[in-house]
Parts: sequence; structure tokens; C-alpha cells
Amino acid sequence: MELKNFSLEGKIALVTGASYGIGFAIACGMAKCGATICFNDIKQELVDKGIAAYKEAGIEAHGYVCDVTDEDAVNALVATIEKEVGVIDILVNNAGIIKRIPMCEMTAAQFRQVIDVDLNAPFIVSKAVIPSMIKKGHGKIINICSMMSELGRETVSAYAAAKGGLKMLTKNICSEYGEYNIQCNGIGPGYIETPQTAPLRERQPDGSRHPFDQFIVSKTPAARWGTTEDLVGPAVFLASDASDFVNGHILYVDGGILAYIGKQPQ
Repeated sequence: MELKNFSLEGKIALVTGASYGIGFAIACGMAKCGATICFNDIKQELVDKGIAAYKEAGIEAHGYVCDVTDEDAVNALVATIEKEVGVIDILVNNAGIIKRIPMCEMTAAQFRQVIDVDLNAPFIVSKAVIPSMIKKGHGKIINICSMMSELGRETVSAYAAAKGGLKMLTKNICSEYGEYNIQCNGIGPGYIETPQTAPLRERQPDGSRHPFDQFIVSKTPAARWGTTEDLVGPAVFLASDASDFVNGHILYVDGGILAYIGKQPQ
């Protein structure tokens, strides 16, 4: 029996919105396993910063300006990548936004914007890459979901609705295209240490933890925040031949939060 391995040698990966943060970490991990990295961002300035960051990490990435909510622009992006680099083997739908606004204060336009970026865009980009994956006889799609694919929380009605929808889109892509040897799975990150969450982890003047930091650590069996590196192994697994019979699954990388009811108040 031949052991299926985790190598991505010769594979071409498109990671959306991967100039920095979670997308950047996942793309770097895939590159270290042999993949050629393509990424996009919404502005040239962000793409340039991303290319510089990849170069610093010793990775020659291909960067493109593209708004993933614009179907014509996405189709043009995929056609350009196929012409310049090759057919996309791995798609990571990473680009996303969050607006933390109480539901009754949120406008319908703000709600629609979050749904557009976090749910409609993964539909648009997946639809653009699937035909060539079918022709090639294989493909991997990884949707960056969230614990909010399962749980609600104050001020994130649009984000939770979008990420819940993305979970079901993941299952549906599996259902429609599994027979073509296309695997579509999701990763649901827990609370991850990023520059955006740094203020929530700063020590207070008296040396104590920030209240939100205390809350997250107390809710996490691992008793810590995750790092972007914690997401790399799961992403490489779902992108590799090792996961060829894993389909329609959401892999929560959350230190155990979703398994845990929390400590009893003292």
C-alpha cells in the first residue's frame, strides 16, 4: 500500500487576500511543502507589500490585484493565472471582513457588504476554478470558515450569517463536485494571535490580563490563543493527497473551544 503524503510539489495554489495574516501564513506553509503560490488583494499597495513579505520569507509568489466580489474580475484573474502560471490545483478562500456592529444599529448595506465578501466571493472564486479542476481530474478547495459558523456572539450578526453560509457552501461544493475528485473542506480558526487582536492581549497597567484575553483563555481548553502557525498543518493536510477521502468537512482549529462548556463560576 502506498502511503499518501503531504507534499504539494508541483501544485499551484491560489490563496485569496493573502498579503498578510492567516492567508499569508497558510500560503508560506504550502510553499514550504512545494506549492507555487498565487495570491490577490484588493489594492496594488497591499499586493506589493505581500510580494515583499513573501520574498523576505524566501518565496517567489505571484501577486494580483483583484476584488473577489467582482465576478468578471475573478474570471479574468483565474484566466491570467492559468496562462502565466498554470491550472490552479488548490484554492484557499481566505479573503474576508468583519464589522462588529450591534444588529439593530447595522444598516442593510453594511450587512450586504459582509455577506458579499465572506460568502458571495468564495462562491464566485470557487465557480471560476472548478471547471479546470474537473478537466484536470482533481482539485482542492479550502474555505476559511470560523467558530461563528457554529456559534453566535454579540455584534457579529452579518459575519456569523456569512460564515454559517460558507459552511453550507462547503458541504454543497462537496456534494456537487466530489465525483470529479474535487475535495472541498473548511478550516474554522479559533481566536488567533494576529496584529488585529494584539490590543485585546495587552497586559493591563496592574499586570493583569485584558478582560477579553481572560475570557478567551478561560473558554479554551488549551488555555492559550492560537497562532497563525497552528493553522498551517491543517491547511497543508487538506490541500494534499493525504486528504483525498476527506470531503465536506469543517476542521475547527480552536484549541477545543467548541468542545467545552466552560468553567463553573466561582
